[in-house]
Amino acid sequence: MKGDRDDPKALIREAYRIEGIGTEECRSVFMDWALSLPEGANLQAALAALLARYGSAAPDHPMTAILRDGQTGLTVTGRRRGGWRGRRQ
Repeated sequence: MKGDRDDPKALIREAYRIEGIGTEECRSVFMDWALSLPEGANLQAALAALLARYGSAAPDHPMTAILRDGQTGLTVTGRRRGGWRGRRQ
C-alpha cells in the first residue's frame, strides 16, 4: 500500500511475501521497519494494525512471531542526543 502509515516502506508486507524467510531475516526487517517509522509514531498501534492485517492469514510465519514479540518487548525511550549534549551529565 502506497503511503501506508504503519508500514511506510512496505518492509513488513514484503517480508510476508518472501518464501522461506527465516526468523533472523524477519528480525532484521523488523529493525529496519522500526527505524523507518516517523518520529512520534505510535509503535504499539502500528504493530496491532500490522498483526491484524497479516497475522491472521499467516499465523505460523516468522514475521508474525516477531511482531507479537514486538508488542510485548518493545519499549521506547528518549532519542540519543549527539555531540557534547549527549555526553553531558
